Amino acid sequence: MNKQGRSQLALGVILILLGAWFFMDKSVPAFHNIFDQYTRWPVNMFLIGGAIFILGLVLGQPGMSVPAAIVAGLGGIFYYQQVTESYDSWSYMWALIPGFIGVGTVLAGLLGDNTAHNIKHGFNLMIISAILFLVFASFLGHLTLLGNYGPAILLILLGVWVLGSGLYNSFRNKGQ
Repeated sequence: MNKQGRSQLALGVILILLGAWFFMDKSVPAFHNIFDQYTRWPVNMFLIGGAIFILGLVLGQPGMSVPAAIVAGLGGIFYYQQVTESYDSWSYMWALIPGFIGVGTVLAGLLGDNTAHNIKHGFNLMIISAILFLVFASFLGHLTLLGNYGPAILLILLGVWVLGSGLYNSFRNKGQ
């Protein structure tokens, strides 16, 4: 079966399963009661992210892991905000989004999509995201993990890392 045929087959099966899910949800109260806790906001974003990832696997498109990681990661942020009722945390939580892209990029690399390049760039994005998150959380969210000088220290370390990475790449490419 060619790629288009597999795509249509996968989409058809997914649509049939979704239709059966909605039918059972509306017609069988016990089914609705069992799965209601998993389909509420924001937990449903984890399920949507997982569905996007599985769809990418079925279709042979490893790049679908990037939007899957973004959707699931945003679901994690919204879940945290709902549980802790700290909706003002968005002022620094947005810095995690490049990390979600990095996770998806690493997954795409592990699934065979330009492996070395994607894994390297995915880890770079995760590191940058983690540092930005710590800086903004320290500055805006009153995170006192590194004391009063935490944001300054993290920004300096990020700058050193970016400079070192750039210098390493330029010398490595010069030798080729």
